[in-house]
Amino acid sequence: MATTIKRKATSFRLPNYLLEGLKTEAKRQNRSVNNLVEFVLSTSLFREPNAETLAAMKECKSGVELEDFDPNELDKYIYAENTEEVHTV
Repeated sequence: MATTIKRKATSFRLPNYLLEGLKTEAKRQNRSVNNLVEFVLSTSLFREPNAETLAAMKECKSGVELEDFDPNELDKYIYAENTEEVHTV
């Protein structure tokens, strides 16, 4: 059974360039402008990082135990198979 979400019509005053950008992006994603705005706002308001991401953010802010990172080696990190191996430079 589908849940019905109550919606309320509202209006916003947006600069022309922003509205045109929304229209262009909505068309690119095959969405309505309303659906795009609802999605972007919902994602922005209710996206909470998980525990692993929060821990990584805390580690970065502390500056403790950070590894050197070579952007030229990024593919090794991205395409590494599920291993505990750490790629260092």
